[in-house]
Amino acid sequence: MEFEKQNSNTFCNQIPNFLSSFIDTFVDFSVSGGLFLPPPPSSPPPIPTRLPSPSRLIAIGDLHGDLKKSKEALSIAGLIDSSGNYTGGSATVVQIGDVLDRGGDEIKILYLLEKLKRQAAIHGGNFITMNGNHEIMNAEGDFRFATKNGVEEFKVWLEWFRQGNKMKNLCKGLEETVVDPLENVHVAFRGVREEFHDGFRARVAALRPNGPISKRFFTQNVTVLVVGDSIFVHGGLLKEHVDYGLEKINGEVSDWYKGLFGNRFSPPYCRGRNALVWLRKFSDGNCDCSSLEHVLSTIPGVKRMIMGHTIQKEGINGVCENKAIRIDVGMSKGCGGGLPEVLEIDRYGVRILTSNPLYNQMNKENVDIGKVEEGFGLLLNNQDGRPRQVEVKA
Repeated sequence: MEFEKQNSNTFCNQIPNFLSSFIDTFVDFSVSGGLFLPPPPSSPPPIPTRLPSPSRLIAIGDLHGDLKKSKEALSIAGLIDSSGNYTGGSATVVQIGDVLDRGGDEIKILYLLEKLKRQAAIHGGNFITMNGNHEIMNAEGDFRFATKNGVEEFKVWLEWFRQGNKMKNLCKGLEETVVDPLENVHVAFRGVREEFHDGFRARVAALRPNGPISKRFFTQNVTVLVVGDSIFVHGGLLKEHVDYGLEKINGEVSDWYKGLFGNRFSPPYCRGRNALVWLRKFSDGNCDCSSLEHVLSTIPGVKRMIMGHTIQKEGINGVCENKAIRIDVGMSKGCGGGLPEVLEIDRYGVRILTSNPLYNQMNKENVDIGKVEEGFGLLLNNQDGRPRQVEVKA
């Protein structure tokens, strides 16, 4: 009898945890477009700054709220199947930032990337997301590039999130853990039409430091990352950033997203024209090759810098003997709707995988390579930085 009583008490004590987990899953499913996330790791993995060279490395540029194009880019690289599940095996994948703004599927993309992170870990892969200037801007409350649909998506998220909190409040033992995300969020926004005030409040609540979305999705982002002989950064890297410390930068930005800085402004190296996430010195117009080489020489073993941020209308390209590779192709509908392209690095070299139908047609007419993956491979040309045609076999 005493044994049964103890078991009963143990079960009752677990009810709040079971209920909270169920409600979180229900809310996630509702706001993510119908995704069930694999269980998270028991403890968050350390934020990486340096990783060894993998057998296959994939780099994906700015996504800007376009879920359809995001899935196309992932599919071109063989990273997802038709159901959106991870198929990249042991590959290391780097998404270079700017998931937010200019489109209406921002939250859905965040959930998709989180699902792929967890699935990749199960299959021996590594899926890494980075901070772009638009993640920083939104956490600071700068919504200049938010779209009407994007604002509406966050309104929907807030409604579901608050409903989940109300359900948790019905359970004794959870009341003290539930905090209204709108606490201390101002009601009106100067210069913004009144019809958008509720949506802006939802974005502030979700994305401010320690907000539910920032805390959940951005605290594990990296701001600068070395993988093998490549260094990734959204905008660009200067010697002063290297001198400050790459690990220190990643740790401080993560702490800022957690709300540990006590204010809404990001660290200084994330703000201004020479910031890590804003710099265009190596991606806009004529690249300053001598400055680039100087920066790279301060990072042992690194041969190239891979960056997004600046739209490359001609597609992914390399300059300065491919020491600077620019991968933002403006694929989002809100950025001109460029054709998705991703960068691949393996033992055969550095390639572009593209969905450009022109290259596919050229392949069919001129090259007999047997079975080919969806999309087409291009190898970065070391002479002039322009891509040339090569085959990509399945």
